[in-house]
Order: sequence, then structure tokens, then C-alpha cells
Amino acid sequence: MRNFGRLAMLGVACISLTACEQVQKVAADAAGLPTDENVLFWTQDQRDNAFRQMELLTTTRTIEAGKQIRQLEAGKPLPQTLKTENGELSINDYMAEQRLAGLVVLQDGKIRLEEYRMDFGPEDRWTSFSVAKSLVSSLVGAAVKDGFIKSLDDPLTDYIPELKGSGYDGVTVEQLLTMTSGVKWNEDYGDKGSDVARFNTTKSKDGVDPVILYMKTLVNEAEPGTRWQYNTGETNLIGVLVAKATGKSLSEYLSEKIWKPYGMSRDAVWILNDGGKEIGGCCISATTRDFALFGQFAMNGGKIGDDYVVPEDWFAKAGTKQADIGQPGAGYGYQWWTFDDGSFAAQGIFGQGIFVDPKRKLVIAGNGNWPSATPDEKKVTRNAFYKAVQDYLDSEE
Repeated sequence: MRNFGRLAMLGVACISLTACEQVQKVAADAAGLPTDENVLFWTQDQRDNAFRQMELLTTTRTIEAGKQIRQLEAGKPLPQTLKTENGELSINDYMAEQRLAGLVVLQDGKIRLEEYRMDFGPEDRWTSFSVAKSLVSSLVGAAVKDGFIKSLDDPLTDYIPELKGSGYDGVTVEQLLTMTSGVKWNEDYGDKGSDVARFNTTKSKDGVDPVILYMKTLVNEAEPGTRWQYNTGETNLIGVLVAKATGKSLSEYLSEKIWKPYGMSRDAVWILNDGGKEIGGCCISATTRDFALFGQFAMNGGKIGDDYVVPEDWFAKAGTKQADIGQPGAGYGYQWWTFDDGSFAAQGIFGQGIFVDPKRKLVIAGNGNWPSATPDEKKVTRNAFYKAVQDYLDSEE
């Protein structure tokens, strides 16, 4: 049962689904899938069911995997109990507390831990929400390497001329990547009149991408490059930028540059907007192992074999603080959350994440379903788990 209705998914936000066409209630009920257009009002059981099969709710495009699958060796297993600052934490208790469906830990390219719960397994896909942002930013790097984007210093309007005269006139590609455009934007998910709620209600008109139609109405309120502000719409614009520059769909380009050559285990799918384009800021469904492999790709600097898919210094910049977000020890890179210890992370609501620590050659990927979109206590426990794994690896040396 496909195409119950088109869910207009957002980015990190990916919270308000009020732009959706009405889901066909009878069909969705029969499949045990949500009928409410706002993911915040889905029950936990509905989310458990839907997050593993988002392609049943809306139109998607396939990100094709190749015939050669990357085989990961088994490393020394992590202990089932780790020490944290607040005492011992078992893997089983951690997964239950985080409501994780899948958890994969790679170290030096080897599997140190791979666990699944909630009737989910290694061949199953789970939605990424805003983890997709970090994948999209890597496609910008690929487009730079391929010559489709000449420079990050280029004005955005060189690639999306429809934005001339808008708040994005004079904003560079790099400022879009770091969310420092200075454009006025309201990311209040609880406000139906906010930009993040309203921009997804925009419909395609005369073949123009709905992202462009809304974003070109925005005005600038700060000098570009002087202020960081989280803006889901800007990641969707990054998707438009890559598609326009390369002349390819995001799914096709991701498959060509990373998914096939890096040996991902299974096809992924990407949710499309009203204009039939991938939503840059959200909603790639893939296996947890493939999310971990993408983290490994990033940790290795975007290198596959002897060749770099992105400029050689791309992840040295993308994964380090390019913008101050007002939080001690943290920052924002090229669509990655960064930490002053050199690690960086892709994060999505309800507990999706890829944590990358180049110093320890460590990648941790998790997919789950927190009780709410962004509960602080869940973030604290997740960070404590990351730190516990880091400390354990240090103790092995």
C-alpha cells in the first residue's frame, strides 16, 4: 500500500506535517500507520511502526546500492557494561532507555558492537530525519570536487538565480552550509504561523520547486556571516543547489558518489516534496549499518579507495566549528554538529544520530524512537554513552 498521501517532512525539525495531503485513514489504519498529519501527535506505537516504513506513507525515490557490498570485519566486542560518570551502564539498559531499534559501533572500520531491538534487524531501514542534512552537505563537497560548484565563496544566486532580490541575494554557498545567512527565519515548531510550519505548505507552481517559491520571499535581517541561526529551510535550499548544479536528483548523485562506491548494504529511499524533489533536510531511510558506514566515510575524510569523493580538506572543515552556536564546547560546521574535542555528529529528532570521532577512529550510529522529539534527558544519556565508549577505548591503549 503506497502513496497514502504526501507527508511534507521537515528537517531536524521534521516535526510539523501540517503541509500534508490528507492521509487515507482506512488504508493507514489497516497498516497500523498514523493518520494524523503531525508527527508530534503520533502515538509511540504508530511511530515505532512508521519510522521503519516511511515509504508507505508518501512518495520516495530510491538511492541505489551497488553489487559490491562492503564487508565489515568483526573487532573485539565492547563489554556489555560500560562505566559512566554516574555509574555503570549496560548496553541493554541503554538501548531500552533510548528506545533504540538499532545500534552499531565501528572502531578502526571494524564492528565492535551491533545490537537490534523492537523487532528491527540489520536488513531493515529506519528514517533519518535531520541526519540527512549531513549527507546533503557531503554532496556539496562532491559537487565542488566534480567542478559543478566552483567555490564555496560563490554567491548562492549563481546557482539558484530565482533567489535574486530576496534575502539570499549576496549570501554565499558557505554561509548557507553554516546557517549564517542572516535571513529572517522562525523555527518555532509549536507555532503554526512560523516559517518552519508555513514553508512546507507551499505547493509547486509552474514547475518551480516549492522550496524556492517560499524561500525567495524571505528578507535579510543580519549581515551574512555574522549570526548563526538554525534554519531547516536552508538545508532544503542546499538540496536545490546540488540538484541544479549537478543536473541530477539528490538520490541519483548520492548513489553515484557514495552509496554504490562505498558499498552500502541496501538501497535507501528518500522522501520527496510536493514538487517531486528530495527534501534536502530530512528523511532518508536506510539500515543502521549503512548510516554507520556513512560515518566511516566521513571519518576517513570522504576517501574511497585511493580517491577522494570530496576535496581532501572537506571534512577537516565540515566537521569542525565554523559557526558559534552559543553553547560551550560545541559549534556548527557544514551541516554537522561539532565538538571541541574534534568529534562531530549528525542528529535527527526522536533519537537518530551518527557520532564520528576521528581521534579514536570511532563511529556510533543509532536509530530509535524517543518518547518525544528532542527530550533533553535523552540527549544527556546519549552523550554519556558516547563518552563511556571513548573512555573505554582510551583504557585499551
